[in-house]
Amino acid sequence: MAYTTTADTKAYLGVSGSGDDTLIDAFVAAAQAAVDQYFLRTFEASTNTVRYFDAVRDVSGRRLLLDRDLCAINSITNGNGETVTSGQYTTYPRNDTPYYAIDLLKSAGINWEYEDDSEGAIAVSGKWAYSLTAPASVVHLTKWLAAFMYRAKDNVPQTGGGGAGVAAAVDILAGDVPADIRILMSTIPRRGVF
Repeated sequence: MAYTTTADTKAYLGVSGSGDDTLIDAFVAAAQAAVDQYFLRTFEASTNTVRYFDAVRDVSGRRLLLDRDLCAINSITNGNGETVTSGQYTTYPRNDTPYYAIDLLKSAGINWEYEDDSEGAIAVSGKWAYSLTAPASVVHLTKWLAAFMYRAKDNVPQTGGGGAGVAAAVDILAGDVPADIRILMSTIPRRGVF
């Protein structure tokens, strides 16, 4: 899922016609990857994926510590193969996303377990991102960065794909960007390292 589209970026640029659509699409993809890399997180997810956790190392008491942002839980399979139902756990934080931990309720009468090996014993299926849809500030920043790369295409050495690479885009974000964009960037939460 893209934070912005080629059509929205073209409208932002004031570009008509489809001659540069492939190039703008590449800039949109590079801009999104750069935003994710700069802020150390993925800002939206539309599909469920499974991540696996160690039933010893990733557990602190009744709490399973997650290594990425999680905005929606699809299913949890304990290390003993049993499903952990939504009535058996709560999330941390409880009332907001992204989630950083899953706490088993005392009333559930279960613990995080494993049978043979603790490594990768617990499976959590869900949408691993900051939110289901990217915040408006992230959408605007991605569009601005893609437009910046498009406008600078004739002045910047091109990579093999015909556009500025992710590393160059991250350098742009880390560098001297306009004050309004710097203010916008200050409103976007950067993920800490767990």
